[in-house]
Amino acid sequence: MIGQNGQRPVTRRGVLVGSVAAGLASTVTLPRPSLATEWPDNNPLFAALDQKIIEGMERYAIPGAAVGVIWRGQSYMRGYGVTDVSNPQPVNADTLFRPASIAKTFTGTAAMRLVDQRRLVLDQRVDSYVPDFVAPEGAQSVTVRQLLNHTAGWLGDDDHDTGSDDGALARYVHDIRNLPQLTPVGTVWDYNNAALCCAGRVIETVTELTYETAVEQLVVQPLGMSRSGFAATPDGLDNLAAPHDVGSDGKAVVNPATFYRPRNTNPSGGQPVSSVKDLLTFAQFHLGNGRAADGQRVMSLASLRGMWSMPGPGGTLDVELIGAGVSWQLRPTVEGVVVVWHGGDLPGYRPYLMLVPAKQFAIVFVNNGDLGWRLRGELFTRDWVLRRFVGLHNLPAPPRRLSASELAQYEGHYAAENITEDNQVVFIKFRLTARADGTLRQTFGSGDAELEDDLGPGSETLVAPAILTFYANDYVIDESTGSRSNFLRDDSGTVVWLRYSGRLYRRQTG
Repeated sequence: MIGQNGQRPVTRRGVLVGSVAAGLASTVTLPRPSLATEWPDNNPLFAALDQKIIEGMERYAIPGAAVGVIWRGQSYMRGYGVTDVSNPQPVNADTLFRPASIAKTFTGTAAMRLVDQRRLVLDQRVDSYVPDFVAPEGAQSVTVRQLLNHTAGWLGDDDHDTGSDDGALARYVHDIRNLPQLTPVGTVWDYNNAALCCAGRVIETVTELTYETAVEQLVVQPLGMSRSGFAATPDGLDNLAAPHDVGSDGKAVVNPATFYRPRNTNPSGGQPVSSVKDLLTFAQFHLGNGRAADGQRVMSLASLRGMWSMPGPGGTLDVELIGAGVSWQLRPTVEGVVVVWHGGDLPGYRPYLMLVPAKQFAIVFVNNGDLGWRLRGELFTRDWVLRRFVGLHNLPAPPRRLSASELAQYEGHYAAENITEDNQVVFIKFRLTARADGTLRQTFGSGDAELEDDLGPGSETLVAPAILTFYANDYVIDESTGSRSNFLRDDSGTVVWLRYSGRLYRRQTG
Protein backbone atom coordinates (compact mmCIF):
# COMPACT_ATOMS: atom_id res chain seq x y z
CA MET A 1 0.00 0.00 0.00
CA ILE A 2 1.28 3.46 -0.87
CA GLY A 3 0.60 6.12 1.71
CA GLN A 4 -2.63 6.28 3.74
CA ASN A 5 -3.67 8.41 6.02
CA GLY A 6 -37.53 8.87 -20.58
CA GLN A 7 -38.67 8.41 -24.16
CA ARG A 8 -37.68 5.03 -25.46
CA PRO A 9 -33.91 5.36 -25.79
CA VAL A 10 -32.11 4.89 -29.05
CA THR A 11 -30.31 1.94 -27.54
CA ARG A 12 -33.64 0.17 -27.19
CA ARG A 13 -32.77 -0.87 -23.68
CA GLY A 14 -35.31 -3.65 -23.58
CA VAL A 15 -33.47 -5.32 -26.43
CA LEU A 16 -29.98 -4.53 -25.28
CA VAL A 17 -30.35 -5.65 -21.67
CA GLY A 18 -31.59 -8.96 -22.92
CA SER A 19 -28.58 -9.17 -25.15
CA VAL A 20 -25.93 -8.37 -22.54
CA ALA A 21 -25.34 -12.04 -21.87
CA ALA A 22 -25.17 -12.66 -25.60
CA GLY A 23 -22.72 -9.81 -26.01
CA LEU A 24 -20.51 -11.37 -23.36
CA ALA A 25 -21.36 -15.01 -24.15
CA SER A 26 -18.44 -15.56 -26.46
CA THR A 27 -16.09 -14.62 -23.64
CA VAL A 28 -13.45 -17.29 -23.27
CA THR A 29 -10.73 -17.56 -20.67
CA LEU A 30 -7.41 -17.69 -22.45
CA PRO A 31 -4.01 -18.30 -20.86
CA ARG A 32 -2.84 -15.24 -18.97
CA PRO A 33 -0.72 -13.00 -21.20
CA SER A 34 2.91 -12.69 -20.34
CA LEU A 35 3.84 -9.21 -19.22
CA ALA A 36 5.79 -7.33 -21.86
CA THR A 37 7.26 -3.88 -21.79
CA GLU A 38 8.41 -4.08 -25.38
CA TRP A 39 6.06 -2.26 -27.71
CA PRO A 40 5.62 -3.99 -31.09
CA ASP A 41 6.94 -1.13 -33.20
CA ASN A 42 6.69 -3.16 -36.38
CA ASN A 43 2.92 -3.56 -35.91
CA PRO A 44 0.94 -0.91 -37.84
CA LEU A 45 -1.83 -0.83 -35.23
CA PHE A 46 0.57 0.05 -32.43
CA ALA A 47 2.42 2.48 -34.67
CA ALA A 48 -0.87 4.27 -35.35
CA LEU A 49 -1.66 4.30 -31.62
CA ASP A 50 1.78 5.73 -30.91
CA GLN A 51 1.25 8.49 -33.42
CA LYS A 52 -2.24 9.26 -32.13
CA ILE A 53 -1.01 9.59 -28.56
CA ILE A 54 2.10 11.61 -29.35
CA GLU A 55 0.22 14.04 -31.58
CA GLY A 56 -2.59 14.35 -29.04
CA MET A 57 -0.19 15.05 -26.20
CA GLU A 58 1.29 17.90 -28.17
CA ARG A 59 -2.08 19.25 -29.28
CA TYR A 60 -3.58 19.23 -25.78
CA ALA A 61 -0.49 20.10 -23.70
CA ILE A 62 -0.34 16.72 -21.95
CA PRO A 63 3.14 16.32 -20.44
CA GLY A 64 2.98 12.60 -19.65
CA ALA A 65 0.93 9.50 -20.40
CA ALA A 66 1.10 5.73 -20.21
CA VAL A 67 -0.81 3.06 -22.11
CA GLY A 68 -1.27 -0.63 -21.45
CA VAL A 69 -2.86 -3.06 -23.91
CA ILE A 70 -3.91 -6.70 -23.70
CA TRP A 71 -4.32 -7.97 -27.25
CA ARG A 72 -4.10 -11.38 -28.86
CA GLY A 73 -2.72 -13.08 -25.78
CA GLN A 74 0.01 -10.56 -25.07
CA SER A 75 0.32 -7.62 -22.73
CA TYR A 76 2.08 -4.41 -23.76
CA MET A 77 2.89 -1.15 -21.97
CA ARG A 78 4.54 2.10 -22.93
CA GLY A 79 5.20 5.44 -21.26
CA TYR A 80 5.26 8.81 -23.00
CA GLY A 81 6.59 12.19 -22.01
CA VAL A 82 7.49 13.34 -18.52
CA THR A 83 6.12 13.25 -14.99
CA ASP A 84 6.59 16.97 -14.28
CA VAL A 85 7.56 19.78 -16.66
CA SER A 86 9.41 21.54 -13.82
CA ASN A 87 11.47 18.42 -13.02
CA PRO A 88 11.15 16.21 -16.10
CA GLN A 89 11.54 12.50 -15.51
CA PRO A 90 10.42 9.94 -18.08
CA VAL A 91 7.07 8.22 -17.60
CA ASN A 92 7.27 4.43 -17.43
CA ALA A 93 5.02 1.48 -16.57
CA ASP A 94 5.53 2.07 -12.82
CA THR A 95 4.79 5.81 -12.83
CA LEU A 96 1.96 6.70 -10.44
CA PHE A 97 -1.14 8.50 -11.70
CA ARG A 98 -4.49 9.11 -10.11
CA PRO A 99 -6.91 6.60 -11.69
CA ALA A 100 -9.73 8.88 -10.49
CA SER A 101 -13.16 7.27 -10.99
CA ILE A 102 -11.68 4.10 -12.44
CA ALA A 103 -11.17 3.33 -8.74
CA LYS A 104 -14.95 2.96 -8.43
CA THR A 105 -14.32 -0.47 -9.91
CA PHE A 106 -11.98 -1.18 -6.97
CA THR A 107 -14.97 -0.46 -4.72
CA GLY A 108 -17.18 -2.72 -6.82
CA THR A 109 -14.59 -5.50 -6.82
CA ALA A 110 -14.20 -5.29 -3.05
CA ALA A 111 -17.98 -5.45 -2.65
CA MET A 112 -18.24 -8.48 -4.93
CA ARG A 113 -15.50 -10.27 -3.01
CA LEU A 114 -17.67 -9.82 0.09
CA VAL A 115 -20.63 -11.20 -1.86
CA ASP A 116 -18.48 -14.18 -2.77
CA GLN A 117 -17.68 -14.64 0.91
CA ARG A 118 -21.42 -14.49 1.74
CA ARG A 119 -20.89 -11.43 3.90
CA LEU A 120 -22.81 -9.06 1.63
CA VAL A 121 -26.02 -9.29 -0.42
CA LEU A 122 -26.25 -6.70 -3.17
CA ASP A 123 -30.04 -6.51 -3.16
CA GLN A 124 -30.21 -5.94 0.59
CA ARG A 125 -31.08 -2.47 1.84
CA VAL A 126 -28.18 -0.23 2.78
CA ASP A 127 -29.56 0.42 6.26
CA SER A 128 -29.32 -3.28 7.04
CA TYR A 129 -25.53 -2.88 6.88
CA VAL A 130 -25.20 0.71 8.07
CA PRO A 131 -27.80 0.91 10.86
CA ASP A 132 -27.56 4.69 11.33
CA PHE A 133 -27.89 5.38 7.60
CA VAL A 134 -30.65 7.83 6.71
CA ALA A 135 -31.27 8.42 3.01
CA PRO A 136 -32.85 11.51 1.49
CA GLU A 137 -36.63 11.52 1.78
CA GLY A 138 -38.20 8.66 -0.15
CA ALA A 139 -34.93 6.75 -0.71
CA GLN A 140 -34.55 4.69 2.46
CA SER A 141 -35.25 1.49 0.50
CA VAL A 142 -32.05 1.94 -1.54
CA THR A 143 -30.01 -1.24 -1.94
CA VAL A 144 -26.28 -1.82 -2.19
CA ARG A 145 -26.66 -2.73 -5.87
CA GLN A 146 -28.40 0.58 -6.56
CA LEU A 147 -25.49 2.42 -4.98
CA LEU A 148 -23.10 0.61 -7.32
CA ASN A 149 -25.15 1.00 -10.52
CA HIS A 150 -25.81 4.75 -10.12
CA THR A 151 -29.57 4.54 -9.53
CA ALA A 152 -29.78 5.79 -5.91
CA GLY A 153 -31.46 8.91 -7.29
CA TRP A 154 -30.03 11.58 -4.99
CA LEU A 155 -27.60 14.35 -5.94
CA GLY A 156 -24.32 12.68 -6.83
CA ASP A 157 -21.74 15.46 -7.01
CA ASP A 158 -21.03 16.18 -3.36
CA ASP A 159 -17.33 16.61 -2.52
CA HIS A 160 -17.55 18.24 0.91
CA ASP A 161 -14.56 17.39 3.06
CA THR A 162 -15.27 15.60 6.34
CA GLY A 163 -11.70 15.26 7.58
CA SER A 164 -8.70 12.96 7.28
CA ASP A 165 -9.22 10.58 10.21
CA ASP A 166 -10.77 7.10 10.14
CA GLY A 167 -14.26 8.50 10.76
CA ALA A 168 -14.28 10.68 7.64
CA LEU A 169 -16.36 8.33 5.50
CA ALA A 170 -18.90 7.66 8.25
CA ARG A 171 -19.43 11.41 8.71
CA TYR A 172 -19.80 11.91 4.96
CA VAL A 173 -22.40 9.15 4.64
CA HIS A 174 -24.26 10.59 7.63
CA ASP A 175 -24.64 13.81 5.64
CA ILE A 176 -26.21 12.08 2.61
CA ARG A 177 -29.59 12.56 4.30
CA ASN A 178 -29.32 16.27 3.44
CA LEU A 179 -28.97 15.77 -0.31
CA PRO A 180 -31.90 16.42 -2.65
CA GLN A 181 -33.55 13.33 -4.14
CA LEU A 182 -33.72 13.96 -7.89
CA THR A 183 -35.41 10.78 -9.14
CA PRO A 184 -37.08 7.74 -7.52
CA VAL A 185 -34.69 5.01 -6.37
CA GLY A 186 -33.80 2.47 -9.05
CA THR A 187 -35.52 4.22 -11.96
CA VAL A 188 -32.96 6.50 -13.61
CA TRP A 189 -29.23 6.18 -14.28
CA ASP A 190 -27.49 9.33 -13.02
CA TYR A 191 -23.75 9.27 -12.30
CA ASN A 192 -23.46 9.32 -8.52
CA ASN A 193 -20.21 9.81 -6.63
CA ALA A 194 -22.02 10.13 -3.30
CA ALA A 195 -23.66 6.73 -3.77
CA LEU A 196 -20.30 5.06 -4.42
CA CYS A 197 -18.96 6.63 -1.24
CA CYS A 198 -21.95 5.17 0.56
CA ALA A 199 -21.02 1.76 -0.89
CA GLY A 200 -17.56 2.28 0.58
CA ARG A 201 -19.15 2.80 3.98
CA VAL A 202 -21.04 -0.48 3.58
CA ILE A 203 -17.68 -2.16 2.96
CA GLU A 204 -16.33 -0.56 6.15
CA THR A 205 -19.19 -1.80 8.31
CA VAL A 206 -19.16 -5.32 6.86
CA THR A 207 -15.38 -5.76 7.26
CA GLU A 208 -14.96 -3.63 10.41
CA LEU A 209 -11.98 -2.05 8.67
CA THR A 210 -11.40 1.36 7.17
CA TYR A 211 -12.31 1.52 3.50
CA GLU A 212 -8.66 1.87 2.53
CA THR A 213 -7.54 -1.17 4.54
CA ALA A 214 -10.44 -3.22 3.22
CA VAL A 215 -9.56 -2.43 -0.40
CA GLU A 216 -5.92 -3.21 0.30
CA GLN A 217 -6.84 -6.61 1.74
CA LEU A 218 -9.62 -7.50 -0.70
CA VAL A 219 -8.21 -6.13 -3.98
CA VAL A 220 -4.74 -4.61 -3.97
CA GLN A 221 -2.77 -7.30 -2.14
CA PRO A 222 -4.48 -10.39 -3.63
CA LEU A 223 -3.98 -9.09 -7.17
CA GLY A 224 -0.34 -8.14 -6.59
CA MET A 225 -0.92 -4.44 -7.32
CA SER A 226 2.25 -3.29 -5.60
CA ARG A 227 2.13 0.24 -7.02
CA SER A 228 -1.43 1.04 -5.92
CA GLY A 229 -2.76 2.67 -2.79
CA PHE A 230 -4.05 5.94 -1.37
CA ALA A 231 -2.32 9.28 -0.94
CA ALA A 232 -3.73 12.62 0.15
CA THR A 233 -0.58 14.51 -0.86
CA PRO A 234 2.39 13.86 -3.17
CA ASP A 235 4.73 13.61 -0.18
CA GLY A 236 6.78 10.43 -0.17
CA LEU A 237 5.53 9.18 -3.53
CA ASP A 238 8.31 8.23 -5.93
CA ASN A 239 7.89 8.30 -9.70
CA LEU A 240 4.69 10.33 -9.50
CA ALA A 241 3.11 12.00 -12.51
CA ALA A 242 2.16 15.41 -11.14
CA PRO A 243 -1.09 17.07 -12.28
CA HIS A 244 -0.82 19.87 -14.84
CA ASP A 245 -3.00 22.74 -15.99
CA VAL A 246 -2.74 24.52 -19.33
CA GLY A 247 -1.19 27.98 -19.06
CA SER A 248 -2.18 31.12 -20.94
CA ASP A 249 0.53 30.33 -23.48
CA GLY A 250 -1.05 26.94 -24.20
CA LYS A 251 1.72 25.00 -22.48
CA ALA A 252 1.51 22.60 -19.55
CA VAL A 253 2.05 24.08 -16.08
CA VAL A 254 2.46 21.83 -13.06
CA ASN A 255 -0.12 22.45 -10.33
CA PRO A 256 0.55 20.22 -7.29
CA ALA A 257 -2.25 21.91 -5.34
CA THR A 258 -4.86 20.06 -7.36
CA PHE A 259 -3.51 16.70 -6.18
CA TYR A 260 -5.42 16.89 -2.90
CA ARG A 261 -8.79 15.16 -2.59
CA PRO A 262 -10.85 14.57 0.58
CA ARG A 263 -10.40 11.16 2.17
CA ASN A 264 -14.18 10.62 2.25
CA THR A 265 -14.21 10.58 -1.56
CA ASN A 266 -11.89 7.56 -1.77
CA PRO A 267 -14.58 5.00 -2.72
CA SER A 268 -15.52 7.19 -5.69
CA GLY A 269 -11.91 7.74 -6.75
CA GLY A 270 -10.53 10.62 -4.70
CA GLN A 271 -7.12 9.67 -3.31
CA PRO A 272 -6.17 6.38 -5.03
CA VAL A 273 -2.92 6.21 -6.99
CA SER A 274 -1.88 3.45 -9.36
CA SER A 275 0.41 2.66 -12.26
CA VAL A 276 -0.46 1.50 -15.74
CA LYS A 277 1.15 -1.86 -14.91
CA ASP A 278 -1.14 -2.33 -11.91
CA LEU A 279 -4.21 -1.19 -13.81
CA LEU A 280 -3.40 -3.65 -16.57
CA THR A 281 -3.04 -6.37 -13.93
CA PHE A 282 -6.48 -5.35 -12.63
CA ALA A 283 -7.89 -5.47 -16.17
CA GLN A 284 -6.43 -8.92 -16.74
CA PHE A 285 -8.03 -10.18 -13.55
CA HIS A 286 -11.44 -9.03 -14.76
CA LEU A 287 -10.91 -10.66 -18.15
CA GLY A 288 -9.81 -13.87 -16.45
CA ASN A 289 -11.34 -16.63 -14.35
CA GLY A 290 -11.11 -15.18 -10.86
CA ARG A 291 -7.48 -16.08 -10.19
CA ALA A 292 -4.65 -13.65 -9.56
CA ALA A 293 -1.44 -13.66 -11.58
CA ASP A 294 0.13 -16.05 -9.06
CA GLY A 295 -2.66 -18.56 -9.62
CA GLN A 296 -4.43 -17.98 -6.31
CA ARG A 297 -8.23 -18.01 -6.38
CA VAL A 298 -9.47 -14.51 -5.52
CA MET A 299 -13.08 -14.66 -6.65
CA SER A 300 -15.41 -17.26 -8.10
CA LEU A 301 -16.00 -16.94 -11.83
CA ALA A 302 -19.73 -16.54 -11.17
CA SER A 303 -19.16 -13.54 -8.90
CA LEU A 304 -16.58 -12.03 -11.24
CA ARG A 305 -18.99 -12.19 -14.17
CA GLY A 306 -21.77 -11.03 -11.90
CA MET A 307 -20.16 -7.60 -11.96
CA TRP A 308 -21.35 -7.25 -15.57
CA SER A 309 -24.82 -8.69 -15.05
CA MET A 310 -28.21 -7.28 -14.04
CA PRO A 311 -27.54 -3.77 -15.35
CA GLY A 312 -29.80 -1.03 -14.11
CA PRO A 313 -31.46 1.56 -16.37
CA GLY A 314 -29.52 2.80 -19.36
CA GLY A 315 -28.59 6.29 -20.41
CA THR A 316 -25.63 8.18 -21.82
CA LEU A 317 -22.14 8.97 -20.61
CA ASP A 318 -20.25 10.20 -23.69
CA VAL A 319 -21.66 7.11 -25.43
CA GLU A 320 -24.93 5.22 -25.00
CA LEU A 321 -25.07 2.93 -22.00
CA ILE A 322 -26.92 -0.34 -21.67
CA GLY A 323 -26.66 0.41 -17.97
CA ALA A 324 -24.22 -0.23 -15.15
CA GLY A 325 -23.46 -3.54 -13.49
CA VAL A 326 -21.53 -3.61 -10.23
CA SER A 327 -19.58 -0.36 -10.74
CA TRP A 328 -18.73 -1.11 -14.42
CA GLN A 329 -20.42 0.78 -17.29
CA LEU A 330 -21.76 -1.43 -20.10
CA ARG A 331 -21.55 0.01 -23.60
CA PRO A 332 -23.33 -1.34 -26.70
CA THR A 333 -21.82 -1.71 -30.15
CA VAL A 334 -23.30 -2.15 -33.61
CA GLU A 335 -21.97 -5.71 -33.64
CA GLY A 336 -23.81 -6.62 -30.41
CA VAL A 337 -20.58 -7.12 -28.48
CA VAL A 338 -20.69 -5.51 -25.05
CA VAL A 339 -17.86 -3.20 -23.98
CA VAL A 340 -17.11 -2.90 -20.25
CA TRP A 341 -15.46 0.32 -19.19
CA HIS A 342 -14.85 3.15 -16.74
CA GLY A 343 -13.28 6.56 -17.14
CA GLY A 344 -12.16 9.14 -14.62
CA ASP A 345 -11.88 12.89 -14.19
CA LEU A 346 -9.88 14.80 -11.63
CA PRO A 347 -7.96 18.04 -12.19
CA GLY A 348 -4.86 17.07 -14.14
CA TYR A 349 -5.86 13.41 -14.55
CA ARG A 350 -8.21 12.06 -17.27
CA PRO A 351 -7.79 8.26 -17.45
CA TYR A 352 -9.75 5.46 -19.14
CA LEU A 353 -9.99 1.68 -18.76
CA MET A 354 -11.84 -0.45 -21.31
CA LEU A 355 -12.42 -4.20 -21.55
CA VAL A 356 -13.89 -6.17 -24.43
CA PRO A 357 -14.36 -9.56 -22.78
CA ALA A 358 -15.60 -11.34 -25.91
CA LYS A 359 -12.36 -10.34 -27.63
CA GLN A 360 -10.06 -10.76 -24.61
CA PHE A 361 -8.97 -7.17 -25.19
CA ALA A 362 -8.22 -4.42 -22.70
CA ILE A 363 -6.64 -1.00 -22.82
CA VAL A 364 -5.64 1.43 -20.08
CA PHE A 365 -4.83 5.08 -20.75
CA VAL A 366 -3.54 7.38 -18.01
CA ASN A 367 -2.23 10.94 -18.32
CA ASN A 368 -1.42 14.02 -16.27
CA GLY A 369 -2.77 16.85 -18.41
CA ASP A 370 -6.02 18.67 -17.67
CA LEU A 371 -7.02 18.50 -21.35
CA GLY A 372 -6.31 14.78 -21.42
CA TRP A 373 -10.07 14.27 -21.72
CA ARG A 374 -9.87 15.54 -25.30
CA LEU A 375 -7.37 12.89 -26.36
CA ARG A 376 -9.31 10.31 -24.36
CA GLY A 377 -12.40 11.29 -26.33
CA GLU A 378 -10.61 10.87 -29.65
CA LEU A 379 -9.40 7.42 -28.65
CA PHE A 380 -12.50 6.04 -26.95
CA THR A 381 -15.65 8.17 -27.30
CA ARG A 382 -15.24 8.17 -31.07
CA ASP A 383 -14.40 4.41 -31.06
CA TRP A 384 -10.96 4.88 -32.66
CA VAL A 385 -9.45 2.10 -30.53
CA LEU A 386 -12.45 -0.21 -30.83
CA ARG A 387 -12.55 -0.01 -34.62
CA ARG A 388 -8.86 -0.64 -35.14
CA PHE A 389 -8.08 -3.28 -32.55
CA VAL A 390 -11.29 -5.33 -32.34
CA GLY A 391 -13.46 -4.21 -35.27
CA LEU A 392 -16.32 -2.78 -33.19
CA HIS A 393 -18.32 0.39 -33.78
CA ASN A 394 -20.46 2.85 -31.86
CA LEU A 395 -24.18 2.82 -32.53
CA PRO A 396 -24.88 5.04 -35.56
CA ALA A 397 -25.81 8.67 -35.06
CA PRO A 398 -27.26 9.89 -38.38
CA PRO A 399 -27.98 13.63 -38.07
CA ARG A 400 -31.56 14.85 -37.89
CA ARG A 401 -32.62 18.43 -38.51
CA LEU A 402 -35.58 19.52 -36.41
CA SER A 403 -38.03 22.29 -37.16
CA ALA A 404 -38.23 25.40 -35.00
CA SER A 405 -41.40 24.12 -33.35
CA GLU A 406 -39.76 20.77 -32.60
CA LEU A 407 -36.69 22.44 -31.12
CA ALA A 408 -38.81 24.71 -28.91
CA GLN A 409 -39.63 21.86 -26.54
CA TYR A 410 -35.92 21.54 -25.67
CA GLU A 411 -34.99 25.22 -25.42
CA GLY A 412 -34.37 26.79 -22.05
CA HIS A 413 -32.01 27.06 -19.12
CA TYR A 414 -30.61 23.92 -17.49
CA ALA A 415 -28.74 23.56 -14.21
CA ALA A 416 -27.13 20.92 -12.00
CA GLU A 417 -26.15 21.42 -8.38
CA ASN A 418 -22.66 20.61 -7.11
CA ILE A 419 -21.30 20.74 -3.55
CA THR A 420 -17.66 21.77 -3.27
CA GLU A 421 -14.96 20.54 -0.88
CA ASP A 422 -15.67 23.48 1.45
CA ASN A 423 -19.40 22.61 1.44
CA GLN A 424 -20.51 25.43 -0.85
CA VAL A 425 -23.30 24.94 -3.38
CA VAL A 426 -22.49 25.92 -6.95
CA PHE A 427 -24.46 25.41 -10.16
CA ILE A 428 -23.21 24.12 -13.47
CA LYS A 429 -25.57 25.71 -15.94
CA PHE A 430 -26.17 26.27 -19.60
CA ARG A 431 -28.77 27.51 -22.04
CA LEU A 432 -30.04 25.66 -25.10
CA THR A 433 -31.28 27.75 -28.01
CA ALA A 434 -32.57 26.69 -31.40
CA ARG A 435 -30.48 27.31 -34.51
CA ALA A 436 -31.79 27.86 -38.00
CA ASP A 437 -30.05 24.70 -39.23
CA GLY A 438 -32.19 22.47 -36.96
CA THR A 439 -29.64 21.98 -34.17
CA LEU A 440 -29.28 23.33 -30.63
CA ARG A 441 -26.63 25.73 -29.40
CA GLN A 442 -25.39 24.98 -25.88
CA THR A 443 -24.00 28.08 -24.16
CA PHE A 444 -22.53 27.67 -20.71
CA GLY A 445 -23.10 30.13 -17.88
CA SER A 446 -20.62 32.95 -17.58
CA GLY A 447 -21.57 36.60 -17.50
CA ASP A 448 -25.14 36.12 -18.64
CA ALA A 449 -27.25 38.29 -16.35
CA GLU A 450 -30.49 36.58 -17.31
CA LEU A 451 -29.07 33.23 -16.31
CA GLU A 452 -27.80 34.66 -13.03
CA ASP A 453 -31.25 36.10 -12.24
CA ASP A 454 -32.89 32.80 -13.13
CA LEU A 455 -30.58 30.43 -11.31
CA GLY A 456 -29.06 32.52 -8.58
CA PRO A 457 -25.46 33.27 -7.61
CA GLY A 458 -22.69 30.75 -7.16
CA SER A 459 -22.74 29.36 -10.69
CA GLU A 460 -19.59 27.71 -11.94
CA THR A 461 -18.35 29.14 -15.21
CA LEU A 462 -17.69 26.83 -18.13
CA VAL A 463 -16.57 27.69 -21.63
CA ALA A 464 -16.76 26.62 -25.26
CA PRO A 465 -20.31 26.75 -26.63
CA ALA A 466 -21.30 23.51 -28.35
CA ILE A 467 -23.63 22.51 -31.16
CA LEU A 468 -25.90 19.58 -30.35
CA THR A 469 -27.30 17.62 -33.28
CA PHE A 470 -30.21 15.23 -32.88
CA TYR A 471 -29.77 11.70 -34.17
CA ALA A 472 -32.75 9.96 -32.54
CA ASN A 473 -35.76 10.92 -30.45
CA ASP A 474 -34.40 12.94 -27.52
CA TYR A 475 -30.78 11.96 -28.26
CA VAL A 476 -28.11 14.47 -29.33
CA ILE A 477 -24.44 14.38 -30.20
CA ASP A 478 -21.84 17.10 -29.82
CA GLU A 479 -20.19 16.93 -33.23
CA SER A 480 -17.00 18.58 -31.96
CA THR A 481 -16.31 15.89 -29.35
CA GLY A 482 -18.52 12.97 -30.38
CA SER A 483 -20.07 12.96 -26.91
CA ARG A 484 -23.72 11.87 -26.72
CA SER A 485 -26.45 13.07 -24.35
CA ASN A 486 -30.16 12.51 -23.97
CA PHE A 487 -33.26 14.31 -22.73
CA LEU A 488 -35.70 12.81 -20.23
CA ARG A 489 -39.43 13.57 -20.03
CA ASP A 490 -42.00 13.45 -17.27
CA ASP A 491 -45.24 11.50 -17.43
CA SER A 492 -46.91 14.30 -19.38
CA GLY A 493 -44.23 14.15 -22.08
CA THR A 494 -42.57 17.43 -21.11
CA VAL A 495 -38.77 17.63 -21.27
CA VAL A 496 -37.52 18.01 -17.71
CA TRP A 497 -33.86 16.90 -17.80
CA LEU A 498 -30.87 16.69 -20.07
CA ARG A 499 -28.49 13.91 -19.13
CA TYR A 500 -25.17 15.53 -20.00
CA SER A 501 -21.79 13.98 -19.12
CA GLY A 502 -23.79 11.41 -17.20
CA ARG A 503 -25.39 14.00 -14.90
CA LEU A 504 -29.00 15.21 -14.85
CA TYR A 505 -29.45 18.90 -15.63
CA ARG A 506 -32.90 20.19 -14.74
CA ARG A 507 -34.71 22.30 -17.31
CA GLN A 508 -35.57 25.64 -15.73
CA THR A 509 -37.56 27.46 -18.38
CA GLY A 510 -39.34 26.68 -21.63
